[in-house]
Amino acid sequence: MPVLDLSADVLALTRALVDLPSVSGTERVLADAVETALRALGGLEVVRVGDTVLARTNLDRPTRIVLAGHLDTVPIADNLPSRVDTVDGQQRLYGCGTSDMKSGDAVMLRLAGRFGVPGGAPAHDLTFVFYDNEEVEAVRNGLGRVARELRGWLYGDLAILLEPTDGVVEGGCQGTLRVVLTVPGRRAHSARSWLGVNAVHGAAGILATLAGYPAREVDIDGLQYREGLNAVRIEGGVAGNVVPDSCAVTVNFRYAPDRDEDDAVAHVREVFADALAAGVTLEVTDSSGGALPGLTEPAAAAFVAAVGRPPRAKLGWTDVARFAAFGIPALNYGPGDPNLAHKADEHVRIDRLQPAEDALVAYLTQPTPGSNA
Repeated sequence: MPVLDLSADVLALTRALVDLPSVSGTERVLADAVETALRALGGLEVVRVGDTVLARTNLDRPTRIVLAGHLDTVPIADNLPSRVDTVDGQQRLYGCGTSDMKSGDAVMLRLAGRFGVPGGAPAHDLTFVFYDNEEVEAVRNGLGRVARELRGWLYGDLAILLEPTDGVVEGGCQGTLRVVLTVPGRRAHSARSWLGVNAVHGAAGILATLAGYPAREVDIDGLQYREGLNAVRIEGGVAGNVVPDSCAVTVNFRYAPDRDEDDAVAHVREVFADALAAGVTLEVTDSSGGALPGLTEPAAAAFVAAVGRPPRAKLGWTDVARFAAFGIPALNYGPGDPNLAHKADEHVRIDRLQPAEDALVAYLTQPTPGSNA
């Protein structure tokens, strides 16, 4: 089994994590290594749920902070093993998962190595959650499984998702909705196409609607969210000489957290009302609601102050939404750059790693104002 050295610096630990491939559904080897390293510290209660590893201190502190990060990555794009390179005077670590989000996982492991040993003495009790299957459909998400089976492990005064934010606190998250719009047609030989109805051609109106969709921008608690409605997949066709009788367009709606899931579905139905009236069908295939910023909560506000940089909106869905659904303040903060997530040249700036760890150490060693710690 690979051995993770939690006393190594955050760069070395990030490289070690990146060099253990963990595409969604194949996290077991990495989860085993994380579990073994956490159990060896001696100051944590550790449990395993599938390929999700949970660990926590039990020091009877008046407050508890939950730190969470996913272990999985998108499919590898010929970008392993990791490598260090210098570009425009910046040292960068390249590799699948460097930004999203093994650099954040490395920071979490460093914190566990510091505070999860006997005598570690954080100002708060801490819970660490390393979970699987975040990059795929919501039903497989490891944090969702924990919420169903061991919900008490997720409770705290603040949850920090170590998602890539480039060292800036990102509040809340967008909701995400996927629907499949299926256009009907009628088969015919392509040599006598007038005898059929081409379903692929019939999708043109849907694509035109998407191309002209006006993205809404909304300010929530001083943070600017921008919505987006996009085709992400098109399927249709039977053979090279057949007029297709069906065409399916998968559409992803990323929406501001002032909408709930029902509102999002209703909006998409409204956008495609003419197509639906003409016989197109709509099926919801995946849905996860967003989360409002919640940065005025005392524990969240104290962390924003500790970071010392203006917060911004999270443009994307993260598991802060799960914590928000439980009434737990949650935010995103990590060393990776969200704009580099999932790219073939994914990388993390090395000078972002240690400051992220330092900011969290400073916060976790200071009581939250008003906590009576």
